[in-house]
Amino acid sequence: MSDLNHYIGNDLTVSNTGDLDFASGTLEGQQRVLRRLLTNPTDYIWHPEYGAAVPAEVGADGDQLRIQGVIRAQIFNEAAVSQTPDPVIAVAAVKTGVSAQIQYTDSTTGEPASIAFDIDR
Repeated sequence: MSDLNHYIGNDLTVSNTGDLDFASGTLEGQQRVLRRLLTNPTDYIWHPEYGAAVPAEVGADGDQLRIQGVIRAQIFNEAAVSQTPDPVIAVAAVKTGVSAQIQYTDSTTGEPASIAFDIDR
């Protein structure tokens, strides 16, 4: 079953026919990883353990390394992320907060996949 095509923080996507659009394959996996990383635990009342709360780490001491560690600890909870090879996670300070770039292998297709996002303080 596919997920609705939805990037966290944005509106649902509408298909060419005016129906709600669905995401599948690598796109679905990317959206799931991003949603997990940006969701705070307890935000989903039926799954209070879900979420990595990466935005809450911005501004903390050693935030770049902490964010990198949180991402590494959480990314494998998504079936779309292959266990090998190890994902490449880069977190850098930017003027307004931090920028994260993640490269991993899609477990279904075996193809490289990537996600990049910024978090403001």
